[in-house]
Amino acid sequence: MKMLSVKWMILFFGVLSNASASVLIKVAMSSDKKSPSLSEPLSLLTNLPLLGGVTLYGVAFILYALALTKLPLNVAHPTLTSGSIALVALASVVFFGEQLSIVNMMGIALIMLGVVALSVN
Repeated sequence: MKMLSVKWMILFFGVLSNASASVLIKVAMSSDKKSPSLSEPLSLLTNLPLLGGVTLYGVAFILYALALTKLPLNVAHPTLTSGSIALVALASVVFFGEQLSIVNMMGIALIMLGVVALSVN
């Protein structure tokens, strides 16, 4: 029973890392300061939200790879993807004041239901 919770915890933190990375990159690219650009490579290294987002994507990748050692691909990938979609949608409302329509919310719910259906053996 302990292994069951460990594999889901790994995947949960992978989802959290992935969604947090997306939020940080949005922060990095919408700050009042000049956005980082490839023409000024040092601007990429001094943008802490961007560095944090890239780092968290790396962490999410490692956690996803670990989750694949314990979960089937057809469960781990949809769970990571849909969990990230749902968390990013929620974060966009909370942190950036973006809007979600009832149709958007229903779409997220349907995605999550689809993942549950895939996860049932």
